[in-house]
Amino acid sequence: MASLIDDLTAVLQQEMEVYQTLIPISEQKTEVLIRGDLKRLQEITDQEQELLDQASAYGHRREEVLHNMGMVLNRPVKDLSLTGLIELLGKQPEEQERLALLHDELQQTMKRLVDVNTKNKNLIENSLEINMNFIQSTRMSPGNNNYDKNASAAGGGVDAGFGTGSFDAKQ
Repeated sequence: MASLIDDLTAVLQQEMEVYQTLIPISEQKTEVLIRGDLKRLQEITDQEQELLDQASAYGHRREEVLHNMGMVLNRPVKDLSLTGLIELLGKQPEEQERLALLHDELQQTMKRLVDVNTKNKNLIENSLEINMNFIQSTRMSPGNNNYDKNASAAGGGVDAGFGTGSFDAKQ
């Protein structure tokens, strides 16, 4: 069981390091979203995806370790949360403390990452809303409204043969 605890703490540490690396990248993304730099946004998104792929791999490894722990403890994996494991380690204070500290640090890291990503999500949604409003407003504006000094449509529109100051009473 001790080796499984070591495996779990190692994979959690690696997973947390990936998430800690994501935080400054996500903060850069916030600045890029504000500036509207699409090229840099694509670069950051690519970096994020690479790190998320790593985190996913560590997550799968964590699931494997928890599965093995469940088999040793004769408990279903769904019942093995970090908090529950920390409680189970009451007779092993060193492992218990190590896992508890890692749990707390992981929680803080994830909270920070969620906060930054929520801010980025809101920026993206606001940008999309502004763009959609702009598109809708351009669709609603009627045709080409460029007028010359004689108030006739420029570029070949309306020329009824009336001079300046004329009025068509038939309308």
